[in-house]
This record gives sequence, structure tokens and C-alpha cells, in this order.
Amino acid sequence: MNNTYKAIIAVFVLSSFAFYWAARYAAPQDGRPSMPPPDTSTLAENVPMVDVVVPPELSADALMGQRGFEAKCASCHGTNAAGQNGVAPPLVHKTYEPNHHSDMAFVLAAKNGVRSHHWRFGDMPPIDGVTNADVLMIARYIRELQQENGIF
Repeated sequence: MNNTYKAIIAVFVLSSFAFYWAARYAAPQDGRPSMPPPDTSTLAENVPMVDVVVPPELSADALMGQRGFEAKCASCHGTNAAGQNGVAPPLVHKTYEPNHHSDMAFVLAAKNGVRSHHWRFGDMPPIDGVTNADVLMIARYIRELQQENGIF
């Protein structure tokens, strides 16, 4: 088999895979990703959505981030980022693991707000009164919570 045939077969295989992937995972018509949001129908409103184990000790940066989180984020995302059903999602959740949502994603979310895409809580507005450095400390706190709870 010569290289031309091999190239044609490779293009066909890759095109078939791309078509399958697009049909299975493509964004719906409203432009939002097709990943279905977790089912929260069995939880009461305004209750924590996940159980969060807090590390016995937090780093100095995470302690600063905890204070910032409690001041600016906990009213929606709940104590220790456990979420509040009907209000805002838990940040101690595999959806927010570092390889899917980087620390910079948290900075951009706080600065610009976020259009609802993984959960059905509505859009997150921008957060007034936090700097990028504040949010990076908050992200450090969330990352240490995530690590303690097996989310890497």
C-alpha cells in the first residue's frame, strides 16, 4: 500500500472520528456546551451541595484566600466552597479541577462574570472590590480544599 492510500485512509478515519465527536459532544444551538449539569433535584434549596473536608492546616496564601472567599464568595458559593443548591455551584467539585478551570479562569470569572454553562444557576456577575491578586489567593484556598477532597 503506498503512502497516498495510507493518507486517504487516515483522513477518512480522522474525519469519521471528528464527525462522531461533533454529533455527540457539540454545543447546542444556544452556544452552550452540551455537558449536562449535575442533577441537584434531590437537594433542598440553599443547602450545601457537597461535603467538604477542610485540610488540618492551610498555607499562608490559602488562609488569606479563605478570608477573601468568606468576604466575597461564600454568600453564593457556600461555606468552604460547598455550593448552595439553587444559588451557586460548589467549587470543590471535579468540574473546577485545575486541568479544566485554571486559576486564571477564576480571575476572569471574578473580573468579567461568567455565563452559565456547567450548572443551571444563571449567570455569575462580576465581583466588585477584588483584585487579580485577591482572586489568586482565593484560588489557592479552593485548590487546597480540592486537594484535601481528592480533586487534583
